[in-house]
Amino acid sequence: MRISFLGLGVMGAPMARHLAKAGHDVTVYNRTATKADAWVAAHGGRSAATPAAAAAGANVVIACVGADADLRAVTLGPDGAFAAMAPGTLFIDHTTVSAAIARELAEAGAARQLHVLDAPVSGGQAGAENGALTIMCGGTAAAFAAAEPVMAAYAKRTGHMGPAGSGQLTKMVNQLCIAGVLQGLAEGLAFGTAAGLDLGQVVDVISKGAAQSWQMDNRAPTMAKGEFDFGFAVDWMRKDLGLTLDEARNLGVSLPVAALVDQFYADVQAMGGGRQDTSSLIRRLVR
Repeated sequence: MRISFLGLGVMGAPMARHLAKAGHDVTVYNRTATKADAWVAAHGGRSAATPAAAAAGANVVIACVGADADLRAVTLGPDGAFAAMAPGTLFIDHTTVSAAIARELAEAGAARQLHVLDAPVSGGQAGAENGALTIMCGGTAAAFAAAEPVMAAYAKRTGHMGPAGSGQLTKMVNQLCIAGVLQGLAEGLAFGTAAGLDLGQVVDVISKGAAQSWQMDNRAPTMAKGEFDFGFAVDWMRKDLGLTLDEARNLGVSLPVAALVDQFYADVQAMGGGRQDTSSLIRRLVR
């Protein structure tokens, strides 16, 4: 298939690579053009100067950018992809954004006879590199059916969660659960340190019981060593929690733990940890 990929950050670049490896004809666009040129030099395909130029003639257009404003710019802006996409083209958005813009793009796409899917991902940079992402999707059943074989190049699990915006809402649930687990893990490790316990032994024992989690299995050892230079960054988590707390206010839902952990992440940012992994929450407790 002819696929256009918009956004070559730490998530987008490996996802586009998996598509090229799967045999698709990939054209890439990135706001910093040198990144797009470097990607083409490494993986083939073509680069384009604008989202519209990248999208022209594509069967599928995929975006993985930064935030609502970035997504609106590459889709609906003066050089946005939507104006260049032929009726029937599939648009997949892997950016974590608000449910509101997901619905806005679905409506704008429908007016142009495009198939639009909001499809945020979970699994972090490692999941993207290894082609093992979990993808939660919102949109029509037809859009999901068309997107599923494309996303198979970099996903281990995809799910159709409901109409437009449902993928983004599901990602918010995902981030809420991660934030709470990481704070609990940080407090547990800090307590164990203060009590003079062997953290390696503690984690080995309790990870075989009800305290087990992905975060414990994958982040407890590095948290204990003070290593945070990998994974999903604090800056990104704060963006995601901000979207979630805004949506919760609209829904009339109280999220006291998430609001507190969001402020704890602000503390980590103030400590210079904005680009560190989200497990750096422990820095507030063990110094």
